[in-house]
Amino acid sequence: MNDQSFGRLSSVDLRECWEDEAKDFTPWLAQDHNLLLLGKTLGIELELEAQEKAVGRFKADILCKDANDGSWVLVENQLSRSDHKHLGQVLTNASGLGAETIVWIASDFTEEHRSILDWLNKITDGTFRFFGLAVELWRIGESPIAPKFNIVSEPNNWSRSIARAMRTPTETTQLQQDYWTALLSKLDEQGGPVTAGGLKAKGRPTMDFGLGKTGIRLRAAMDTRKQEICCELVLWTDEAKDYFAALYEQKHEIEDEFKSPLEWEERISLWLSPADPEEKDDWPRQHLWLTEKLNDMHRVLVKRIIMSFG
Repeated sequence: MNDQSFGRLSSVDLRECWEDEAKDFTPWLAQDHNLLLLGKTLGIELELEAQEKAVGRFKADILCKDANDGSWVLVENQLSRSDHKHLGQVLTNASGLGAETIVWIASDFTEEHRSILDWLNKITDGTFRFFGLAVELWRIGESPIAPKFNIVSEPNNWSRSIARAMRTPTETTQLQQDYWTALLSKLDEQGGPVTAGGLKAKGRPTMDFGLGKTGIRLRAAMDTRKQEICCELVLWTDEAKDYFAALYEQKHEIEDEFKSPLEWEERISLWLSPADPEEKDDWPRQHLWLTEKLNDMHRVLVKRIIMSFG
């Protein structure tokens, strides 16, 4: 053991990998595997909703949903030490978006800003959660550079609460898992282009279906508070935004095929309301609607994307 040669960890300047916050760091963080790393650090399963989301005259870096309860998660980042400008952006965008979880990422935090996050966690109820994360880059010798998030501030007793929640499924997560399990069965029964395909239902408010293209997927979602369900085509990469633009040019023709107006805002959505996912007697109607609309979206929207982009 004494003869063993060990490498030495060395830190890497953030600007060596990401020159610009908006052009480099935000797109990197929004990638699935990097959001997974961030989510594991927080103890939250994150689903990307938008990058550079407009909030009045401002833009939020990244907007996600908490996969467990569907609440909004705001992620604001900077490649320098925390400052008052970014603190203001964090609070302004959180208010404008109605975010319940607020994540502020910086290279490091001043004691004053860490104290502010601790104070916000102390004075707000359990609905709101504030996190401060310091991002670092490390390597051993010539190995690939590895990112690391260190929690600087988090809600009181957060780690223990997460560990307990991961062990015990709640009534809500069990309902969600049962709901999606029944939907997957219905999809296979219908035999359309969208099938279960080996997917396993999870206790979360959404169910995603991959389409073999990066940055695009079909999604079924539920909102128990509003008693609504929806199906949507979700697009989040720069390439996928080109898909959206191409589809939007055919908006009227597409809506004629659906015989219904669609919501067009960085995604293409169709909602059914009222539709209470907690009302199990109504599941057959809801699942039939979701099955039909998911298959319609595949036939009408995905077909056009393949024809236009291959």
